[in-house]
Amino acid sequence: MPVTLDAIDIKILDLMQRDASLSTAELAERVGLSQSPCWRRIQRLREEGYIKAVVAIVDPQMLGFRMQIFAQVKMTTLSEEERAAFHKAINNIPEILECWTVFGEMDAMLKVLAPDVTWYQDFIFNVILKLPGVIDVRSIVTLAESKSTTAIPLRARQFR
Repeated sequence: MPVTLDAIDIKILDLMQRDASLSTAELAERVGLSQSPCWRRIQRLREEGYIKAVVAIVDPQMLGFRMQIFAQVKMTTLSEEERAAFHKAINNIPEILECWTVFGEMDAMLKVLAPDVTWYQDFIFNVILKLPGVIDVRSIVTLAESKSTTAIPLRARQFR
C-alpha cells in the first residue's frame, strides 16, 4: 500500500465504502477532523485514484434479475482489432456486469445477471455466441448468495 495513506485516510475510505451517502460533515465528525480538512482529504483521495466513483448499489432482484451466472467463454485466436471489438461489445451489454480474462482452458469469465434460465438460454445464443471470437460457453449458475460486497480490504492481511 502506498505510504501516502494515513490512519485518517483509511478511516475515510472505510466509512465511504460502507455508506457513500454520508455528508462531509458526518465523515469529518466520525474521523475526528473539521469539515474543510476532511473535504480536502476526500478530494485528494479522488484525484489520486483511490476513490474511483461514488454510486448507488441497486438490488438486482427488485428489477427482476433473480439469477447470477458466471459464463466461461472459449475464444478463437483474435487479432488486436477483433479483441478490441470483443471488449467494446462486452462494454455495451448491460447484463454483463464484469468480464475477466482468465488462464486455463477457457479465455474469459463473464458475470451475467438474468431473470430466469429461459432468458439466459436465449442470451447465450443471441448475444454471447455472437460476440467476436467466441466459440464455446460454459455456465455456472449460482444458487444462493452468501456474500456480496463492494468494500475493498484497505490493508493486506499479514501472514509473516
